[in-house]
Amino acid sequence: PPAAKPGVIPLRPLGVGEILDGAVSTMRSYWRTVLGVSLTVAVFTEIIVVLLQGLVLDNTSTEALNDPDATLSELGDALTDTTVNSGVVFLLSLIGTVLATALLTTVTSRAVLGRPVTTAEAWRDARPQVLKLFGLIILLLLIVAGIVTVAMAPGLLVAAAGAGGPGLALTVLGFLGGGVVTVWLMVRLSLASPALMLEKQSIKKAMGRSAKLVRGSWWRVFGIQLLATVIANVVASIIVIPFTFLAATLGGDGVGGLLEGSGDLGWTFLVVSGIGSVIGSMITFPITAGVTVLLYIDQRIRREALDLDLARAAGSRGPGAPGAVPGS
Repeated sequence: PPAAKPGVIPLRPLGVGEILDGAVSTMRSYWRTVLGVSLTVAVFTEIIVVLLQGLVLDNTSTEALNDPDATLSELGDALTDTTVNSGVVFLLSLIGTVLATALLTTVTSRAVLGRPVTTAEAWRDARPQVLKLFGLIILLLLIVAGIVTVAMAPGLLVAAAGAGGPGLALTVLGFLGGGVVTVWLMVRLSLASPALMLEKQSIKKAMGRSAKLVRGSWWRVFGIQLLATVIANVVASIIVIPFTFLAATLGGDGVGGLLEGSGDLGWTFLVVSGIGSVIGSMITFPITAGVTVLLYIDQRIRREALDLDLARAAGSRGPGAPGAVPGS
């Protein structure tokens, strides 16, 4: 018999297209909550980013990166400034991503059972786990940094000892090897976020749950996550790139200055490009979060027959009634 479909996906093992369609269907069916969450988080983070870039970060001197006559000291200072700027923007974007993921995980899990959820209900359900989710993300970043640093350390030591050529080659080789190990490990831990949010697990247990669910399905999980990321970034680029060129045109230095990297990031450029980033984030947040949650549910259906529990939960309550969500 055909599988029951109380919400955005049928309650059976899912195909790639069904996972992607489920994420899009969640956006379409619960657009008020989904877009409300995405817009609120995107606007909040983008306002802070624009203010920092306009008032603080843009005041650092990075012209030396485009100056062929710059000294090594000037290049080092400019590179440090650029790294700090990028790090601050990345940290703010990470905070926004974590908040959006926490809220959208609850929305998607309820959408599987066809149960609507308001933004207030999503926040009330996600709030106890938000700090743990921040801890999980920071821990994963530290693990990545540690793996890459350890892999590059032998090459850096050889280069410091005076063997520049062999040291550089060994450093590049270590970086590539560390990158491979990092990708393998991050895919194994990619379902830790929904496990932590939906099962109310600790950070350690959520990582263990992810590794267990991904075991034997690494390539499938990797492929689906990669496909969803590519689709989300392509859609976002279609929106962001025109806004960036428009911002460069209105900003005074023109598109040529943007392409050459010598344009002045004035307030007009920051505001117009920030609007494009907000619109792009409104689309990428629901897609990436939705695919991750549905992939987690799919792996539990395949390994733990979660579809039977979901079918009972969907049949025992009305479509609008509160109740169990996938993972509880």
